[in-house]
Amino acid sequence: MSILRLPGLTLLMRRPELIRKYLVYAVYLLLFSTLQVTFPGVISFYGIHADIMFVIVVLCSYMFGFYDGIVFGALAGIIRDYLSAPSLTGIDGTVTPAIGIGLFLMVAVAAIGSSFLTIRVKRNFLLAFLAVIVTTLLYKSIGHLVIFLWSNLVSGLSYNMSIEQMLQRSILPQTVLNLMASIPLYLLLRFMGPYKGGVNPSLIDEKRKEDRLWLTM
Repeated sequence: MSILRLPGLTLLMRRPELIRKYLVYAVYLLLFSTLQVTFPGVISFYGIHADIMFVIVVLCSYMFGFYDGIVFGALAGIIRDYLSAPSLTGIDGTVTPAIGIGLFLMVAVAAIGSSFLTIRVKRNFLLAFLAVIVTTLLYKSIGHLVIFLWSNLVSGLSYNMSIEQMLQRSILPQTVLNLMASIPLYLLLRFMGPYKGGVNPSLIDEKRKEDRLWLTM
């Protein structure tokens, strides 16, 4: 005998899951954004700090999908702009806060993370760490390129770092620190994340339920 499924009843049954999801995301968003601004040297090396919010956005988007990543990333970007927006020297020499860069960065990172080798390869913890490495390399490399180009447009600015210096003093240390931060953050999202069992049910294909096994590695 079939059981009639009512939309309201289904929503009521899912309410504890939704409460957990939104509560965990809200707590982690406020906790780690505050931690990164208040105690930036928790994971650091010669003045370079692990970008905790960047890492957690990459992991959330990779582990839990595009929509979770985009929403969480957008909120993280807004907070990033509010708390620590970078300064930008305009063509006329005026220094202003670059509001919007944090939002653009986090949304872009979430989009990349959510689609990182997920079409033909099952999600797994090794690829989660690889996603952090690749996105960090892209972020730092593109950032240096943009700064270099902008410095050539604005009079009075100079950019004297060589490629070797960029790698040794910025890109590689940042990548290593972000990778180090990704290990405890991954475990936190896996065992104390927004979804029970560390798996977003909407990502599971009903015809391929063996995909649940990826988080048991």
